[in-house]
Amino acid sequence: MIDFDIQRCTRKCHATARELRPGDLYYSVLVPDGSEVVRQDFSKEAWEGPPENAICWWKATMPDPQTNKISWAPHDIMLDHFERLLQDPQHQDAAYVVALLMVRRKIVRLDDTEKGEDGVERLVLVGLKREGSYKIPVVEPTANRIVEIQNELTSLLQSGDPPAE
Repeated sequence: MIDFDIQRCTRKCHATARELRPGDLYYSVLVPDGSEVVRQDFSKEAWEGPPENAICWWKATMPDPQTNKISWAPHDIMLDHFERLLQDPQHQDAAYVVALLMVRRKIVRLDDTEKGEDGVERLVLVGLKREGSYKIPVVEPTANRIVEIQNELTSLLQSGDPPAE
């Protein structure tokens, strides 16, 4: 797997330097620049398709910074929910997804990956907000479970309350 450090949206069109306003449709593309990968954002009007050397591209709408804030659950709520998921073997896929979210939120740090004697790959996470470490099996959710996990996490992230058991 290749990891890229992708910059945030520049909020300016790469071709015209026009500022992208909330609600504007825009396109982003990742292109190689020497040993780096650079993000370029284009307004809908300036978009002529991805360059030949594009690694990937996507279309998005510029959010309104005042109305699109996600109300994340407090770190303790997320950690409590995560630790409950770890206790239930039926929810290993959800624990894996929450672990990735917590790495992104800098609640835990990915220290290593390891393959156990059972052949299962595990993420080794170190707590940044709580002492201790976790070994999480890499269990990719099925398509059906993705929807269930998204609904559960949306409920958790928007309200800050743990889901009913």
